[in-house]
Amino acid sequence: MFRNIKDTLSRSTAMKASVVAGLAVAALATGVPAEISRSYADAVNVQAPQVPSFANVVDAVSPAVVSVRVESRINPVADEDDSFGLGRGFDELPDDHPLKKFFKQFEQQQQGRNQQQGQQKNPQDGKGHLRPVAQGSGFFVSEDGYIVTNNHVVSDGAAFVVILNDGTEFDAKLVGKDSRTDLAVLKVDGKGKKFTYVNWADDEKVRVGDWVVAVGNPFGLGGTVTAGIVSARGRDIHSGPYDDYIQIDAPVNKGNSGGPTFNLNGQVVGINTAIFSQSGGSVGIAFAIPATTAKDVVVDLIKSGSVSRGWLGVQIQPVTKDIAESLGLSEPSGALVVSPQDGSPGQKAGIKNGDVVTAVNGEPVKDPRDLARRIGAMQPGAKVDVSLWRGGKSQSVTVELGTLPAEQSQASNDDNSQPAQPQQPSSEKALADLGLTVGPSDDGKGVAITGVDPDSDAADKGVKEGEKITSVNNQEVSSAGDIAKVVDQAKKDGRTRALFQIQSGDGSRFVALPINAG
Repeated sequence: MFRNIKDTLSRSTAMKASVVAGLAVAALATGVPAEISRSYADAVNVQAPQVPSFANVVDAVSPAVVSVRVESRINPVADEDDSFGLGRGFDELPDDHPLKKFFKQFEQQQQGRNQQQGQQKNPQDGKGHLRPVAQGSGFFVSEDGYIVTNNHVVSDGAAFVVILNDGTEFDAKLVGKDSRTDLAVLKVDGKGKKFTYVNWADDEKVRVGDWVVAVGNPFGLGGTVTAGIVSARGRDIHSGPYDDYIQIDAPVNKGNSGGPTFNLNGQVVGINTAIFSQSGGSVGIAFAIPATTAKDVVVDLIKSGSVSRGWLGVQIQPVTKDIAESLGLSEPSGALVVSPQDGSPGQKAGIKNGDVVTAVNGEPVKDPRDLARRIGAMQPGAKVDVSLWRGGKSQSVTVELGTLPAEQSQASNDDNSQPAQPQQPSSEKALADLGLTVGPSDDGKGVAITGVDPDSDAADKGVKEGEKITSVNNQEVSSAGDIAKVVDQAKKDGRTRALFQIQSGDGSRFVALPINAG
């Protein structure tokens, strides 16, 4: 068997040799080199449109972007936490997973190196030692070393270290911070060194769909670049009264906080401050503080270490479609005044509960957030013309703004009112059309709600037993008869809804309830 196979292979080899020899003779006869030329198909080469590269932008701005290491004085016994947050989400991976191994090794190296540096600079003195507790990002806004970052990055820090993209480290001091806009400014002493810095963009010119580049320090990895587009403007994520975020779809992660988002001209469009995530990692939705908001705050922080804001001093809520209809407004816009604070500039100027602020200095007010931002951007002591909708007609008052008190929001929920206590039924009268049963209040102010029909609009809008009705259509009420009188007048005026001011332990609010117009 093996021999037959050998003979066959020998004959095959002899035939191939004969063919090759024949080809060689043919090649010589035609003047072609004797070597055998083998033909191959060309490699794939697609002539595709060239996408713009971000490399030039990144090369220019990277020296201005820094990593911020935050250190805090920690008691040595409390030594078990995940200082960099790198383990969050990765602990669920198998122990032999390469990603988990990578981050764990990186974390241990960073903690060991940084903790050693902290102990060397701050030996044990009975008060604990400085230990890294957070890492974020930042960027230079001046050649003499001023750096912008997020307030939430530095808020718990006792010392700060800034790391340049080439690895150079500088100690930094906190110049000032502003919790309301989540901004902070650090300063490093370069001892004559001039730092590369970046400028602010005019983010009013930024359009949805524009390319942006985010540069920062995600997961403590160091300088990292991601790209995306502006996907929305004016986002309210309910983090404070000045929410006006730019939404971008660039992959931004923990550690990118405080880092800049650039346009393709290398200008700062916004400062990365939050992400939408259910796991702690990026899902591609991030929020940046607009440059127009940030640059004014940064100037104040550099100048004085704090931010002074105008203060109107009124508790406000949105104007819904139902509320607008109950007040005779043509559209649901403006800010409804629930109550002016005692002694506030708004109260002194004559602003009352039930007023709707429709404009400031002639510029229409869209909603409470718009009013808060606009007033906050003005200087204390400024005189502003506030347009109001009151009693079915427009009027205006002049307000001299005060100074926003520390850690107090413009739309304060503290109106110093006492919680209404549940009242026992007394001379109850059912207001069937409203789904409410009411009775007199103990203090004679307002009407106690003693029952709410669970199938009524009032129940759907959150009206509860034990709360109190203090006014209807901005008219004070103290009995069921007062309510009926105001409601009847609203029907005669062609209204289909009445505006009820409800007081509870959480403060006051307005609710528009449908009334029977039949």
